Amino acid sequence: MRKKASLLMAGSAIVSMLFVSSSYGATEFWEPLTYYNPATWQKADGYSNGGMFNCTWRANNVSFTSDGHLKLGLTSSAYNVFDCAEYRSVYKYGYGLYEVSMKPAKNTGIVSSFFTYTGPADGTPWDEIDIEFLGKDTTKVQFNYFTNGAGGHEKVVDLGFDASQGFHTYAFDWQAGSIKWYVDGVLKHTATSNIPSNPGKIMMNIWNGTGVDSWLGAYNGANPLYAEYDWMKYTSN
Repeated sequence: MRKKASLLMAGSAIVSMLFVSSSYGATEFWEPLTYYNPATWQKADGYSNGGMFNCTWRANNVSFTSDGHLKLGLTSSAYNVFDCAEYRSVYKYGYGLYEVSMKPAKNTGIVSSFFTYTGPADGTPWDEIDIEFLGKDTTKVQFNYFTNGAGGHEKVVDLGFDASQGFHTYAFDWQAGSIKWYVDGVLKHTATSNIPSNPGKIMMNIWNGTGVDSWLGAYNGANPLYAEYDWMKYTSN
């Protein structure tokens, strides 16, 4: 892993920063995730992705804790009606190192995630790189990616700890010929085939599934459930 410093400053009052390093020519986007900055982030609101997503994105389900964490909620406003949360960057980012400190939610039938995405709505092919936690077993993490809509690259890794019990750093280093995923700075998986190339938005979300019980387990309606994010950072090549 290239020597790029991870940010371990939980709860910092420093605002989002986008700058160019004069030393290395690298673009950095560091977000402490302490408050909502509409200049750099968007809250999904009032619609559903449909398909396997059994909820509606609600801006009100995106909040910030008193100790400086982004909090994404899965809630229910009526019987068998569910609201979920998605937070995404305004701008797109390409090759580079993506890091996040997060704590996923634990419950069967749900997903907490950190990923990059672009697709037809952006006028591009569907390219995506994922770090996903299946709430049915948060002692594991799933890595995946899509290139022009072609997926099937799932890799499930044993963590050796329960991710829902505390913050850990998860990362992927996306290059033209490879993607390398890390947990707390340790390389866990490498992909080298049909790597995506289109810059995407940085995304974080929590949602409950339907019709995918073999993957996520059956959702039992438990709520509210929360995933928390301490900080994220992008460093270009």
